[in-house]
Amino acid sequence: MSDARTPAQIEADIVRRREQLAVTLDEIGIRMHPKTIIGDAKAKVTASVDQTAGRAYVAVNRVFSDVKARFTHEDGAPRLERVVPAAVVALAVVGLIVSSSRRHKA
Repeated sequence: MSDARTPAQIEADIVRRREQLAVTLDEIGIRMHPKTIIGDAKAKVTASVDQTAGRAYVAVNRVFSDVKARFTHEDGAPRLERVVPAAVVALAVVGLIVSSSRRHKA
């Protein structure tokens, strides 16, 4: 049982390995090209920003829904027992800010 290869087989093996090496070097060249590196970095940043914006949207939407649920009934009608006191507090705060700014101008 001889594993001896012919010169033609050895030469064919060398040619095949050279072709594989050329493909590998081309792939490395593409991966290391500045445009490829910049493109990959942009894609990562874009994905990160999209993910962060999506999380922020979900968080804001959740807060808005919670506030809305506190000030409205399930049918969408306002809960006056909660809306009126909140409006009074808001008006008082605005009044304090306005009167404070008038004092500082005088």
